[in-house]
Parts: sequence; C-alpha cells; structure tokens
Amino acid sequence: MNILIVDDHPLFRHALIQAVRYSLPQAQIQETADVDEFYARLEHGAEPDLNLPGASGFSALVYVRAQYPAIPIIVVSAHEEVSIIQRAIAHGAMGYIPKSSHPSHIGEAIKHVLEGEIWLPPNLPTHAGFDPRAADETALAERLQSLTPQQFRVLMMVAEGLLNKQIAYELEVSEATIKAHVTAIFRKLGVQNRTQAVLAISALNIEDKKM
Repeated sequence: MNILIVDDHPLFRHALIQAVRYSLPQAQIQETADVDEFYARLEHGAEPDLNLPGASGFSALVYVRAQYPAIPIIVVSAHEEVSIIQRAIAHGAMGYIPKSSHPSHIGEAIKHVLEGEIWLPPNLPTHAGFDPRAADETALAERLQSLTPQQFRVLMMVAEGLLNKQIAYELEVSEATIKAHVTAIFRKLGVQNRTQAVLAISALNIEDKKM
C-alpha cells in the first residue's frame, strides 16, 4: 500500500503520518508540502494508492480526479460544514476527514476507501439537504478537466495574479508559449479574459471559516 500525504503544514503532516502508521503499519508513506511536487510525483513516479491533498479549494481535487481516475482520494480538512463535505464528494473525493476527528478514523477511512466505498464522518447529519453549489460547479469541473497539465499550472498562476512573463520565468518557457496556453485556457473555460478566468476558478474555493 503506497500512500502520499500532501499538506503544507509540517506539524500536521507529521501527525497524519503517525496516525496512518498506527492504523496501517504495513503502508509505504510518502509526503510532500505542495501541489506542484504532488503533480510531479504523479507524472514521473509510481502512482500512489491514496492521496490526502491539502490544497486550497477543490480545483486540485477536480483536476487530479480527471487525470488519475483510478487513484482514490481522501480530503482532510479543518472545514466541517456539511455543504463543503458534499461538494468534496461531488467533485470526486471518496472520503472526507475533519481535522477534529479521532485518529482511529484515519485508518477506518483508508480501509473503506480502498475497498471502493465512500467514507464520511460518523456524526454527519443524515437530514442535511444537498448543497446546490455542488451541482452548479459540475460544468466548470468538466471544463477544468479538459485542460492539459501545463495549462492547469498556468491557470493556477494566473489565479495567483502572476503576469505572463512571470509565469514563463517560473515554468522556464517562452512568453509566447504562455500566451498560447492562456488563449487555450480561455477557450476551454468559456471566458474572455483573465478576470473572468479567476472568477471561474474561485467558484471552487472554500470560504474561510469565520473566527
């Protein structure tokens, strides 16, 4: 069993590793702190059996699900709202573990997911209504899935506010190549400019929890 844990917080990443080792001592565990390295491992290494992405919003979840449909994904998040859990499952996650969960739930979730089942928090209200945003985001998710890996990286950089020349420098390609990618991204997403592209991708974000 090959498990890849993705989270940008070293302390929480370490805690996840310990929880997984406690429940599944035979598992081979890898870790990474950022989504770019996560993609690189998927593209150039052996595919893990399970990923625990700690990305912002659902864009990474949507894209990984499209590129690697055979990999089961569990989301571990501080967000415990039923609507967010529903959206995560709608976008392809096979499990959702709130960070407040007991460590034993980690192993339980992994075992259920590897058996092809959906795992949700035991205390999830059974009467909760379905969040309409999950359905509304389906079309956008399908458009995102049509992007190539490089186009998806460019879109994420556009969303961060980087200019074409900055993106070209980061990806070590020409500015003309980036312009071509941006044009293709606009066409596939059905938008006219960078502002509309950013607004589209922001629909997959998770609202910050109020203090």
